[in-house]
Amino acid sequence: MLTIKKMRSKIYRNSDFLQYLWLRHEWKVIRKNAERMNDREFAYIRYKQRTGKELNLDDPRTFDEKLWYLKLYNRDPLLTICSDKYRVREYVERCGLGHILNKLYGVYDDARDIDFDSLPSPCFLKCNHTSGYNIIFDRTKPFNRCNFIRTFNFILKQNYYWCSREWNYKNIEPKIIAERLLCDKEGNLPLDYRFLCFSGEPKLMLFDVGVCTNEGFHANDCRRNVYDENMNLLDLSITRKRHNETLPLTRDQFEEMKKYAAILSKPFAHCRVDFYCINDKVYFGEITFYHMGGTNNIQPPEWELRMGSWIDVTKIKIEN
Repeated sequence: MLTIKKMRSKIYRNSDFLQYLWLRHEWKVIRKNAERMNDREFAYIRYKQRTGKELNLDDPRTFDEKLWYLKLYNRDPLLTICSDKYRVREYVERCGLGHILNKLYGVYDDARDIDFDSLPSPCFLKCNHTSGYNIIFDRTKPFNRCNFIRTFNFILKQNYYWCSREWNYKNIEPKIIAERLLCDKEGNLPLDYRFLCFSGEPKLMLFDVGVCTNEGFHANDCRRNVYDENMNLLDLSITRKRHNETLPLTRDQFEEMKKYAAILSKPFAHCRVDFYCINDKVYFGEITFYHMGGTNNIQPPEWELRMGSWIDVTKIKIEN
């Protein structure tokens, strides 16, 4: 019997239009659920559904509990700027790290405004106000422009805040951005290096393999190894299964990324700062504040408390 995930995957493979209809259905369900519960009610229900555990917001201790606490009560305007995949470039520039930004080809309020005939190819197209809505445009390969315009213009009208009640997305002005497609000399898409930072201290690095498909979508079967701040592989899994790949970074590259992560994460009680390393050059990816929406599977379980102890919620700006 097909599961919902497998059924959706089959639809995505076989029909662009059915994929679009499924997308509209998903967002209709999201908005319907949003209208019948406030953020705190949503937090308890979503956490229970995803983890099977009760959420403690009165005395948060674990990593996920503190993520939900920050999600519900932290209203620092800098969160919105840094969650915006376009405006975060301003923040990176202000931090003196403009040299690690990827090349920007264009910014659009409407998918119909994109001139595909003059757009550099290949390139990476993504929405600035969501997670996971990306696609690779390569004029040497089939590309359904009509479906792209229909789908991305629909997404531009959606508020990603309602998906996981992440306030930082609520007031982002939706746009589509076109960036250079990062590839190595063999044409391979980049690997992901994601630093979990706590008040400006990078303590863990997630080395993710297979995050992006050749079409630019998020893959469902990507894998992850976790390293400490000294580049030691840990017997620790965070949501994704481990892999057997060797970490393809030199000590200098690792330390360079860690230095940049410390600078960019300094104002925040917690965030994840992502990088790529292509042909020995480090590039900035994005800043994420609520890893996996606060519904992680962390094994062994004692790491839930250890990681939670690194987040000091008493020092953040809290607004009800």
